Amino acid sequence: MSILEKIGKALDSRDEAGLNDCLHDDCKFTLHAAGRVLSKPEVVSWGMSGDVKRKNVRILFENEDVGVEHAFVSFDDGNKQAVLAFYTYKDGKIYTVETGASNLPK
Repeated sequence: MSILEKIGKALDSRDEAGLNDCLHDDCKFTLHAAGRVLSKPEVVSWGMSGDVKRKNVRILFENEDVGVEHAFVSFDDGNKQAVLAFYTYKDGKIYTVETGASNLPK
């Protein structure tokens, strides 16, 4: 199973141990649309909150160094986005994530 498949499974099932296992300890998650950078503990906390609901997830590209994924995401506040994410890997784990998001109608 690829790294993106593993983290997707962990997010969708709210598997905290699985999510921790996928993320490098020095992971940085850049949310360009929100102007924020999250650390590993913040990513895990957000993932476990249930706020993020993904559908139509497509892994566009992945190798041992990087991954690219597209998904439609909805949030508890009713907002919806089409999200393109670029991942870099280090030591077999997700090291950085950068997202670009397009807001969709509620």
